[in-house]
Amino acid sequence: MLNEGDKAPDFELPTDHGTVIKLSKLKGHPVVLYFYPKDDTPGCTTEAKDFSCLIAEFKKAGASVIGISPDSAASKAKFRKKHELTVELAADDEKAVVTAYGVWAEKSMYGRKYMGVERSTFLIDKAGKIARIWNKVKVPKHAEEVLAAVKAL
Repeated sequence: MLNEGDKAPDFELPTDHGTVIKLSKLKGHPVVLYFYPKDDTPGCTTEAKDFSCLIAEFKKAGASVIGISPDSAASKAKFRKKHELTVELAADDEKAVVTAYGVWAEKSMYGRKYMGVERSTFLIDKAGKIARIWNKVKVPKHAEEVLAAVKAL
C-alpha cells in the first residue's frame, strides 16, 4: 500500500496516441494520475470529461494529467474521439501499474465478487513523491478538488 510521502512507482505505458509515457520523464513538475475502471462507462466518461474541461488550468499550474485503466490503447483512442477528451490516456492492459499503485482490488456488484480498478487519484509532486492520494473517488467535483490541490503545491 502506498502512502503520501512515498516515492511514486515509475512506469512506462502506451498511450492512445501511439506514444509511450514514462513517469520519471515527467519529474520536475506535478503529475496527476487518475485510475479509472473502464473506458466509455458512465462514471469514467464523466470523470474524463471533468478533467478534460480543466486541462488548461492544470497546464497553467504546470501539471500533467494522465488517466490510466486496463483497457487497450485502441480502446482509449475510441474513447478520446467519441468524447473529445483532452487528457492523456494510458493503457495498463497488463495491470502492472494498477497493481503497483494498489488500486487493483476485489470489488463486489450485486453480490458477485470480481477484480477491478478502485477509482483512485494520486498527485505526484515535482520531486516524484506522492503528495496526495484520493481512494474510492466519487466523481462529482473530484477534478476541481484535485486542481485545488495542484495549485496548493
